[in-house]
Amino acid sequence: MSLSPHPNFSGRKGPVVILVADGVGIAPDGPSNAVALADTPTLDQLTEQSLYTQLLAHGTAVGLPSDDDMGNSEVGHNAIGAGRIFTQGAKLVNQALATGEAFDTEVWKNAVAHGTKNTLHFVGLHSDGNIHAHTQHLYQLMNNAAEQGVKECCLHILLDGRDVAARSALVYIAETEVVIASINKKYQANFRIASGGGRMNITMDRYEADWDMVKRGYECHTHGIGEPFANATEAVTTLYSTSNKDDQYLPAFVIEKEGSPVGLMNQDDAVLFYNFRGDRAIEISLAYEQDEFQKFDRNEFRQHPKVFYAGMLQYDGDELIPSKYLVNPPDIDNTMGEYLCAQGIKSFAISETQKFGHVTFFWNGNRSGYINPELETYIEIASDKIEFNEAPAMKAREITDKTIELIESGEYKFGRLNLANGDMVGHTGDLSAAITAMEVVDECIARLIVAIKACDGVLIVTADHGNADIMYTEKDGVRSPKTSHTLSPVPFAIVDASYANEYELSPPDDAGLTHIAATAFNLLGLEAPDNYQPSLLKFVND
Repeated sequence: MSLSPHPNFSGRKGPVVILVADGVGIAPDGPSNAVALADTPTLDQLTEQSLYTQLLAHGTAVGLPSDDDMGNSEVGHNAIGAGRIFTQGAKLVNQALATGEAFDTEVWKNAVAHGTKNTLHFVGLHSDGNIHAHTQHLYQLMNNAAEQGVKECCLHILLDGRDVAARSALVYIAETEVVIASINKKYQANFRIASGGGRMNITMDRYEADWDMVKRGYECHTHGIGEPFANATEAVTTLYSTSNKDDQYLPAFVIEKEGSPVGLMNQDDAVLFYNFRGDRAIEISLAYEQDEFQKFDRNEFRQHPKVFYAGMLQYDGDELIPSKYLVNPPDIDNTMGEYLCAQGIKSFAISETQKFGHVTFFWNGNRSGYINPELETYIEIASDKIEFNEAPAMKAREITDKTIELIESGEYKFGRLNLANGDMVGHTGDLSAAITAMEVVDECIARLIVAIKACDGVLIVTADHGNADIMYTEKDGVRSPKTSHTLSPVPFAIVDASYANEYELSPPDDAGLTHIAATAFNLLGLEAPDNYQPSLLKFVND
């Protein structure tokens, strides 16, 4: 996997560092654009320099089904680290369900067999946001299960309000109830919604940031622990009336009939987690699948049932989590990290917990752990366990402090970091907090520029998708928080301490995140791999 020296550029003395300002897109100025409203003199200056352009970070440019699909942090970091476009989770699942390939697997046949004899449970994000899951996938699974003879089926729904409108849960519940009624009538079955709760309150933790979230979800879905209601519509309507929280933060609820939960999980039931994105699916998968599970007591309320558990995809290919799954994940090979290690280049990756897996696992093509621990240093700074608008600075300053230390050490020729503020605070829908978040990010970028210039290095400033650039929508004078990602392009700027016009930016019309890797290799003084998307740079002597 060796790379040739670049014929016209030998690189700089200091490191090349890629800074991903997560969730910082480029949208028209306006009252909902936290990026534009914030006081960001550093970012403003970068956009005015010659080494600046915009990149596509959504849709087909990053391997998603269509250009109507928002980018997300998983595919964004996959794209940057891989240097090529790979078909991503949603598109893979669409294909597998449309062709029937998923239903021909032994995993699906076993799930149906368990569900036919006992009960089939579906757990997953309940929206059409298409970032972690899609309700149409759920409906296809439900209909096929009914066709195959499943009579008892429980849905355990995770309310979104993050990749879709903040309080849209009732819309999706109504759609699902229509599907349920149709199936039950056609097949004389008993499909029903059994439990639920907000995705940021139960079940969908990531990177082991908050196992209590997973515990709450596991107990709700498995043992029926949560506030009881007669149906999901009543649950959400009541929870709306008692708090101003959006869907993603609503507490666990359980549907009961005659005083008993309608969807307890029992021995030899089948459980399928239908999310296709991996980061928020791994921990709950471990809770159902591991025999020697020690993160929390699964037997606190009743005996943990041994179920047949499967995921939509295998969420961690190295750790084989889960062991059973319906659709093969993208096979991302020859990543940027693999080439760097083959060249003997020392590198670092750093972020806080919420995005640590993005600069490691996703960047490395969905691969856990180090590629070469002798050449790589991964640093995780623990995220706060609070709603992020309460502390919009998050851990950006601490990440910056440590990154400057790594740059100044002289040990590394390449580094990558993620500042999560624009995305995580953007998801809260709090405009004021998002503005503050952006100002902290700008402050940190300014400090990193000083450090990189002092070491004669190169800093690439970019983002993985938009979010904070559109914080609300307005219709008929009514503003609605927009907590989802956007379709906006993202910034790309190079800060080169010794730049002497040796190269210029020359992006193609369809330039996207996958072009960053080849560009970084060039700035390291290396030719990019032949099969990578081309560099954004044109060298004077080329």
